[in-house]
Amino acid sequence: MSVAASADQEEKPRPVRASVVGSAEFVLPYHQDKDVRSFTFDAQAAPYSRPLPGISGGLPTDARGTVKVSHYSAERDITYTSKGRVDCLVTGVRTATLTAVITEVSPGGPPIVGKRVGFSVHDGGDSKGEGEGGGKGRSKDRVGFSWNGVNLLPKGSAPPEEAPVGTCMAPAPYAPVTKGGYVVAHAELPSPPPSPKGSTEPAGPAPK
Repeated sequence: MSVAASADQEEKPRPVRASVVGSAEFVLPYHQDKDVRSFTFDAQAAPYSRPLPGISGGLPTDARGTVKVSHYSAERDITYTSKGRVDCLVTGVRTATLTAVITEVSPGGPPIVGKRVGFSVHDGGDSKGEGEGGGKGRSKDRVGFSWNGVNLLPKGSAPPEEAPVGTCMAPAPYAPVTKGGYVVAHAELPSPPPSPKGSTEPAGPAPK
C-alpha cells in the first residue's frame, strides 16, 4: 500500500457540527494552593438557532449544551459547584471558545445566576507522551476562563470591575490540565440557511 493511500485511509472526515466534550481538573499557573478545580463540558454547535433582536435567524456560533464548574476549597473543606447553559461555541483546530449563562449555583457559592461566563479549551491530543508537568501520561490539554482577574474593566483611579462577557468571548487557555481531558471537534462556521419562502429578511446577520 502506498503512503498516500495509507494517509487517505487514516484521514478522518471532518464533523458537520463542532463540539467540545470532556471533564478535567486543572491548576492555576499564577497561584499555587491545595484547591481542586474542574470544568465539565458537553457543548455542541447549533448554528442559527438562537434568534436575537434584529437577528431573527440567529448566528453561526449559536450552540447548546451544558457546563459544570466545580471548586473544592481546601481552606473551607467544601466543594462549590455551578451549572450553565451553553449559548455560543466557535472552534479552530484543537481549540475552542464557548460561553454559558449560569443557571444554578450550590449553597454558599457566588451570586452569579443569570451571568454569562466564558471558557477556552486547547485539546492537546492523547496523553501517552510527555505532558507539560514532565510526567508520562499527563494531559497536554489546557483551559482558560473569564474570571479571577483576567476580564477587568479599569476605570481611572477607581478599583477595576469585572467586565461583562460577550458571546464566545474568553481568554486564551492559560491553565494546564492535570487530570482528565477534553476533545474538540472542529467544524467551520456554516453559511446562513436560505431565507423562508416569501421572506425578504436574511436568515442570518449580514456581514459588515
